[in-house]
Amino acid sequence: MAFATRRFASSAVTAAAKKLIVKHVTVIGGGLMGAGIAQVAAATGHTVVLVDQTDEILKNSRKGIEDSLKRMTKKMFADKPEAAAQFIEKTLKNLTVSTDPVAVVHSTDLVVEAIVENLQVKNDLFKRLDKFAPENTIFASNTSSLQITDIANSTTRQDRFGGLHFFNPVPMMKLVEVIKTPMTSQKTFESLMEFTKALGKNPISCKDTPGFVVNRLLVPYLMEAVRLYERGDASKEDIDVAMKLGAGYPMGPFELLDYVGLDTSKYIIDGWHLLEPNNPLFAPSPLLNKLVEERKMGKKTGEGFYKYK
Repeated sequence: MAFATRRFASSAVTAAAKKLIVKHVTVIGGGLMGAGIAQVAAATGHTVVLVDQTDEILKNSRKGIEDSLKRMTKKMFADKPEAAAQFIEKTLKNLTVSTDPVAVVHSTDLVVEAIVENLQVKNDLFKRLDKFAPENTIFASNTSSLQITDIANSTTRQDRFGGLHFFNPVPMMKLVEVIKTPMTSQKTFESLMEFTKALGKNPISCKDTPGFVVNRLLVPYLMEAVRLYERGDASKEDIDVAMKLGAGYPMGPFELLDYVGLDTSKYIIDGWHLLEPNNPLFAPSPLLNKLVEERKMGKKTGEGFYKYK
């Protein structure tokens, strides 16, 4: 019995040794997604460095994180203002900022990239960081539309590269898609799954397929709503009402398109159309193209399918 116990303990230690316990995180990109990822990582006790190109961007990112924490703690510590203040202070102590990614990756366990959805820009970034990050450092991309394999191939650590697709707003949304490419090692995959759970999120695993799970289902649905409207089968208002009252969705497809950004949706569908030009689900929309050309991107520009004050 003692022998069996020793064997069990030994195998448990070996299994634990195979996984990298992520403590230090570098997040590249101080936009909504990057700042959100940095916030949840810092709030769960990780040491975080948030990186972007300018001090001004990082100043705004940090202020956005602080404002988000204040909103969250009002609910978390409704009757305990002192506890709320301590939580905010502790979280912000875990967070530093930098404009030099090369200088900060030398001691990080995990790099999470959340920059512009442009393959060449991402490849250039990871190719550069690959030269300076420690051998055991895991790289991950938050891309929602590009193939993880295409990004990983810019590095020499394809086995230590995976996808971590968070959802907006990151502090509120529980789901994270963990993407395993054919080259991602089991150790890397398990480390990413454990890191996601440590953030208080619910991870699901997915192969490196266009759109992963959520967007692969969501984007064709949104595009079909646009085609329904283009054909004159129903008004955009009625389509939105139909999906909210008939399917129980919190937002209609046109409301969601405006929220996400029409340029983002166009970018995704155009990329998929290039990959599978004969797939009718990925066919471009003339109306969507026209709105984006007119710079009507949705809520962020004041007008998309709807107008906003």
